Parts: sequence; C-alpha cells; structure tokens
Amino acid sequence: MAKLRGAAIIFALTSFLGMVDAAYLTLSHYRNFIPPCTLVNGCEKVLTSGYSTFAGMPVSLFGLVNYLFLFVLALVFLDTQKTRVIKFAAKFSVLGFLASLVLVYLQIFVIKSLCFYCLVSAAVSTLLFAAGLFILLQDPRLSTPNFDKQS
Repeated sequence: MAKLRGAAIIFALTSFLGMVDAAYLTLSHYRNFIPPCTLVNGCEKVLTSGYSTFAGMPVSLFGLVNYLFLFVLALVFLDTQKTRVIKFAAKFSVLGFLASLVLVYLQIFVIKSLCFYCLVSAAVSTLLFAAGLFILLQDPRLSTPNFDKQS
C-alpha cells in the first residue's frame, strides 16, 4: 500500500502541474494572447493552427479537464485508500497519453513547429502514463506465477 500511496502522490503532483500548464494555455486562448515561447520557436504557429481547437474549444481545455479529473482521483485515493480509484485513474491516464502522442505528431509532422507549453503537457501525460503503469503493476494478480512450487 505504501508504494501505491507514493505513486498516488506523484500522480497528484504531476497532474497538478498539468492543470497549471493547461489552465495557462486555456486562459491565454480566451484572452487572445499568445504566450511567449521559450526553448523552442513555434508557439504562435501551433496555438493558432486549426488543430488548436476542437468543437470550438481550445484543446488545452480538454487537457485541463483531464488533469483536474486525474488530480481529484488521486486525492480521493489518498483520502479513502480505495485502490479501485487509483487504478481507474491509472487506466484513464492512457487516454491523455494517446492524445498527447497525436498532438506531438501534429506539431512535428503537420504544423512543423513546436510549442513549449504543449510539450510540457505531453511530458506530464507521459509521466502520468508511466506512474499509471507502475500503479497497475502493483496488482498482485499481475505478478508472475511461482513455477517452483509443486502442486
């Protein structure tokens, strides 16, 4: 249980970082402000591309909701110690990871520009996915059978 608790704390902290990043991009979108790009050039091109919105809403808003949901699930687990909650969060993190893969692909191969804040979000999704895998692998039913025992 201690390993799950530690992973859930990492899950909560990482998803909080994702929330901050996605909230900044979402607020910037609604204020018609392009955040300054550091380390890479291309924030303006990425954040004003046709791929920056979905159904009339900024993609970052979907990320914000995703990170908020994962953050709340991590906190619920830390409060209740119900393993099914953190396991659900771990499984749900796959969606954010897959979405990030698609968005990074679009940045590199379609838009041909990189957005620093979008890459931070992709890194957060990757960390959440890795933490999720760790959480799921803590399930004793997934451990390898002991073939040394005679039945």
